[in-house]
Amino acid sequence: MRELTETPVGVTDMNQTAAVNCTPPYAEDRVPLVVLYSIVVIIGLPANVTTVYLTFLQVRRKNVLGVYLLSLSLCDLTYLCTLPLWAVYVNGGHQWPWSSVACKVTGYVFFNNMYISIFLLCCVSIDRYVAVVYAAESRGLRHQRLAILVSCLICVVVGLGHTPVFTMPEGDVARGQRRCFEPGQSTLMVTGFNYARFCIGFCIPLVILICTNRAILTNIQASPGLRPSQKERVRYLAVAVVVLFLVCFTPYHIILLLRAVTYHFPTLRDSCPFQQHIYTPYTISLGLSTFNSAINPILYVLSSDNIRKEMQRGIMGLRDHTVLQHRCTDSSQHRMHNSKVSSEAAPTQEEDRTREPTECRGQNP
Repeated sequence: MRELTETPVGVTDMNQTAAVNCTPPYAEDRVPLVVLYSIVVIIGLPANVTTVYLTFLQVRRKNVLGVYLLSLSLCDLTYLCTLPLWAVYVNGGHQWPWSSVACKVTGYVFFNNMYISIFLLCCVSIDRYVAVVYAAESRGLRHQRLAILVSCLICVVVGLGHTPVFTMPEGDVARGQRRCFEPGQSTLMVTGFNYARFCIGFCIPLVILICTNRAILTNIQASPGLRPSQKERVRYLAVAVVVLFLVCFTPYHIILLLRAVTYHFPTLRDSCPFQQHIYTPYTISLGLSTFNSAINPILYVLSSDNIRKEMQRGIMGLRDHTVLQHRCTDSSQHRMHNSKVSSEAAPTQEEDRTREPTECRGQNP
């Protein structure tokens, strides 16, 4: 039975036509998005490549937290690899220069890894919560195999949840003006998708992050065995985790919720001024969410005592290697100088090698 308030067919067609002919202000977000994507890639790629190596060393040492941090770094690294494609797309006037398959795969990786990263952040906080609040009991709760299983399960569930990306018409760039996942007229499937992303992908993780970090902070502050400087560092980390999540993901998900709600109000949903006014905040908030991938390595990995020590060992090893090379070079130059002295005054080769640093023997010809 049809609803009595059904919109007349002619009005619906006029609204849909107006929505289709309504062109968003693409030029307004070109420079901000390209600059933002470039900054995130410049900072995030080397940071995540470094942390992938450091966390891999921790995984080899059976560190449970290292599994989540390695998964997070790999996820963020994959996520960052899509940003140059989006930068080219935005800079080219929102004209996707590649195929529809490339658009859908890029969109799938982009949105998929965003939420994998969010849920892995929750795993990191939960693992730290268990290790701090239940220090004695955690020996039986924290296992590396369980961490690997949870990480794989998150990837599979989120990956399956985003498979509708391959069926959405927004990814068919062959149609119309070659737009790739631009926010167009809402459909029932997109609206349901937005509700799910807001509730499951934002609200639940936010509650987890707030509760776990608050419990960690309370427990650490009450511990008599920690120095004030250590407590201060834990407090800064707990606050920074929640604040970074709010700054990076709140604007985007608020706009997703707004777009989902307006689906139930056709007059507002199909209004051209509304679509134009919401477009730039939407794209900027989406770009802002990428900044999380550049900060994650600095925030989480560098806050780990084990990984900080790993970095210090690496830096010390690199410094020692540089000093050794310098000493070997000086020793080689000294021997070349002595070879020019007369044979009567010059020491024998065996005597000359006694002047050579022990570490350099076997390295110089």
